[in-house]
Parts: sequence; C-alpha cells; structure tokens
Amino acid sequence: MDTQTKDWRYSEDRLELRGKCLQVLLNKYGDAQINEVGYSTQDIYECADLWVTQGNKTTTGIVAFFKGYFIKDENQTSN
Repeated sequence: MDTQTKDWRYSEDRLELRGKCLQVLLNKYGDAQINEVGYSTQDIYECADLWVTQGNKTTTGIVAFFKGYFIKDENQTSN
C-alpha cells in the first residue's frame, strides 16, 4: 500500500499548495542578501511543509508565519 496516496498531507492539492508556498517564500526571502542575516533555504522549505501539514488551505498568512517562527533575531549574537 502506498502511504502517500492515503496521507492527506501528500494529496495533489497539498503538493500544489507546497509549491505555491515555496514560490511565495523564495521570492521574498530567497536571495543572497537575506541569507547573510541567517535565513536559509532549509528554513523556507521547512516552513512550507509545516504550513501545509498544519492544515492551511492557502498561502495567505505564510509570510507572517515565517517571520514569527523562522526569522532569526538580527540583533542576536552567538557565544
């Protein structure tokens, strides 16, 4: 039995939404300048996946979600 065909997170519409989420986030945060302050492509992909698996149906709100959970504090220093 193929588990991906039974798991709602991997349905055709969810995969399409992941793609749209990635497009939104990569357009906004996927450049070299942003990466210098700590955003990573991995963060973008994880955010898109988390957004979809939480049951969101559209990309509305994903930028605010990314800012709240994935953007590192630019004033934070490492020890």
